[in-house]
Amino acid sequence: MITFEMHESNVRSYCRWFNDVFTGAKNDVIFGESGRAYLDFFAGAGALNYGHNHSYMKSRLISYIEQDGITHGLDMYTDAKRAFIQKFVNSILYPRGMDYKLQFCGATGTNAVEAALKLARKVKKRTNIFSFMGAFHGMSVGSLSCTSNHSSRQGAGMPLSNVTFIPHPSTFHAGFDTIAYIEMLLSDDHSGVDKPAAIIFETVQAEGGIYTVTASWLKQLQKVCRKHDILLICDDIQVGCGRTGSFFSFEEAGIEPDMVILSKSISGYGLPMSMLLLKPELDLWSAGEHNGTFRGNQLAFITAMAALELREMLGLDQVVRQHGAIMKEYLEKNIASISSHIEIRGVGMIWGIDVSKAGGSELAGNIVRSCFDRGLIVERVGRDDTVIKLMPPLTIEEEHLRKGLDIVSAVLEENLVGSNLLN
Repeated sequence: MITFEMHESNVRSYCRWFNDVFTGAKNDVIFGESGRAYLDFFAGAGALNYGHNHSYMKSRLISYIEQDGITHGLDMYTDAKRAFIQKFVNSILYPRGMDYKLQFCGATGTNAVEAALKLARKVKKRTNIFSFMGAFHGMSVGSLSCTSNHSSRQGAGMPLSNVTFIPHPSTFHAGFDTIAYIEMLLSDDHSGVDKPAAIIFETVQAEGGIYTVTASWLKQLQKVCRKHDILLICDDIQVGCGRTGSFFSFEEAGIEPDMVILSKSISGYGLPMSMLLLKPELDLWSAGEHNGTFRGNQLAFITAMAALELREMLGLDQVVRQHGAIMKEYLEKNIASISSHIEIRGVGMIWGIDVSKAGGSELAGNIVRSCFDRGLIVERVGRDDTVIKLMPPLTIEEEHLRKGLDIVSAVLEENLVGSNLLN
């Protein structure tokens, strides 16, 4: 650890919790220099839906490299990009009746968020954006302005403006009507709030604490956007690509956002890639108006196409529904039953264990450390980091899924022993 601590910036984060030196990984297991193996319930913060080094994608990647395929191409035409576009359109968009243009952005999700915000403002000629309390959309200045976490926002070192934060449906547990509030802001000529170019949302606030929204709420949100000529932007970076049980997390609601942002697991293999889907009539960009040296990662195109093929081969949506049902049943039966002060939330294969009322941030930190000591990697999210986030690879073996859940259950109960919070 000395090398890292002496020479790497203080900005490093996850290594402060997972203090082994990792040397390899396969499927749902990560191996450390210590000789230990760790079950992965973190999945690269959602970038590894297909696990580590999946053999199918790896073979395609190695073959491409061995044939001296293009490794860097800016936004030039390449056979790798053409093959991915054709596969994505034919396998994802056409079967769903969707019509989107594809924009390949810089290497990370925040760049695609920046592109979406820039384009929305360009198209609608308005500067304001509506975002939601609890939202996380990235750490560059534009996307950070739509991120509500106070400590993250402080890092900007400058005012973050032109965004109005709307209470999320989860913000007030007494049934606050978010949609009615938005309608009032837009209709009242004394609201003091500028009409936005767009509303950006997550179907699951992952970093915000695993808060989901209903299909009905999503339909109402789309309706109010259509009524007031506001673009609807879905940030599907963390929970898209199958995490909730369908490729897009909003499919159950039957809505079709004006823009959809994908990153993390779109490459399938953990390679940097981000993509903005936009309605054709919104494609008002001038050539090069939003660009970047590493837009269109050629190696990621190869693994992304293989990932789409793998989805079909595995019947992945059904796999996620099965694994998700196991997680839901286990958490409700074996975790929620430990204490009435614990709250369980989630959908598909992203779940949160909220311990804010059972010990708060200190307890959550102890759980993350204890799980790691027992060979399980989990992280904590939400307000004051009081929610344990469970997000294993979608392809995890059922035996490993249950083993990881058993570890969480045992650790949680052990940490509450001696308190008056056990049921």
